[in-house]
Amino acid sequence: MTHVAIVGCGIVGAAIAYELSEIPGLSVTVFDRQPPAQASTGAALGVLMGAISQKTRGNNLRLRRLSIERYNAWIPALEAATGQAIRFNRQGILRLCFEGEDLARWQQLAAVRQTQGWPIEILDCAQLTADYPQLNLEQVTAAIYSPCDRQVDPTALTLALVAAAAQKGVTFQFDTIVTGIPPMERITPPSESAVQRCQSVETSVGLQSIDWLVIAAGLGSTPLTAALQQPVDIRPVLGQAAQVKLHSPLGKSTLQPVITGDDVHIVPLGQGEYWVGATVEFPTGTTAATPSGPAFDAVMYKAIAFCPALADATIVRTWSGLRPRPEGRPAPIVERLPGYENVLLATGHYRNGVLLAPATAVKIRQMIDGDVLNDKTVAP
Repeated sequence: MTHVAIVGCGIVGAAIAYELSEIPGLSVTVFDRQPPAQASTGAALGVLMGAISQKTRGNNLRLRRLSIERYNAWIPALEAATGQAIRFNRQGILRLCFEGEDLARWQQLAAVRQTQGWPIEILDCAQLTADYPQLNLEQVTAAIYSPCDRQVDPTALTLALVAAAAQKGVTFQFDTIVTGIPPMERITPPSESAVQRCQSVETSVGLQSIDWLVIAAGLGSTPLTAALQQPVDIRPVLGQAAQVKLHSPLGKSTLQPVITGDDVHIVPLGQGEYWVGATVEFPTGTTAATPSGPAFDAVMYKAIAFCPALADATIVRTWSGLRPRPEGRPAPIVERLPGYENVLLATGHYRNGVLLAPATAVKIRQMIDGDVLNDKTVAP
C-alpha cells in the first residue's frame, strides 16, 4: 500500500484527493487546519475562463481546456455520487469590450478558436441592446461571447469533491495542523546531487508515515517548504466581493452568462441574485492587505458603470479572501520540490485555483501513478 499525504483542502487539495481516489493501492490522507474551502477557495467566484482567454497555444491553454472539459464530466458525476447540488453555469461568459480596445485581436482569436473547436462570438452593440437591455453601452464597442466557458460554485464543488473522495476511501483530518517534517532519508551517495525522501509528517494528532507528500496549502505552503530547506515564496493578494439582489434578472431570463468587463465579474446565482467582484489588493512587502472600503467601492463603481441596475441592488453579504501568488515566478507551481523525490507542489494558483484545479489534479496523479506503476514508492 502506498501512502499519500495531502496538506491543504481547498479546491486544489480536494480535486487532487478525488483524482487520486481512482488509483488502486493508494491510501490517501488529507490534512487541513480548518474545514474545507475556508481560505481562498471560499472567497473565489469560480469563473472559468478558457476559450475567452487570449492564450492561443501552449501549456496554459491546454490546462485551461482540460480543466473545463473535466468539470463538464465531474459535475454531474459528483452530484449523482453525493446527492449534493452544485451550481454550475453552462451559459458561458460575456466579456465587454470598451472604447480604445483592439477588436482585431478578438477577431483573430475567434478565427483561431474556430479551428480549435472552441468557438467564440463577437457581438455588436445592437445585439447587446436586444439581449442585455440593462447594460450601459456608452463606452462599450462590442462584446465577446464564449459559450464553452463556465462558472461553478467553488465551495459547493469542494464539499462534493471531499464527499465523493471519502466514499472511495480517502481520509480527511480537519482541524489538524502539520507541525513538522522529521529528518529525511538520503537516497543518493554523498558525492552526488542530494536527493532526499520524506518518510513521515508530524501532525497535531500524531505521526503519519508516508510515501508521497503533496503540498497544496496555498499560503501555508511557504512555511512547509521552508521546513524542507527549499522555501517557496508565496505572497497574499486580497480579493473582496459581494452578493447582491436585484428586482429583476439582468438580460433575458433564459440567457444568464457571467458578464465581465474592466476586470470585474458579475456572476448570476438565480432569482435575481449575483456575485460582484473582485478586488485585487497586493500586500505591502510580505504583509497582506486588509479589506478596505475604497477598494471595494471602486469595484462596485466599475460594475455599476456598465450595469446601472446594480446601483439599486441590495447587498446581501460581502466577503474577502487571500489568493496565493508566487513571488518572482509564474503561477501556478505544480512540480516536484527540488531535492526531494517524493514531495510534490500543487500551490500558488493565484486567481486561477478553481479554473486549474482539475488539470493540477491530473498532473499530480500522473506524477504519482507513474511511480506507483514503476514500484518507486514502496517503503523500505
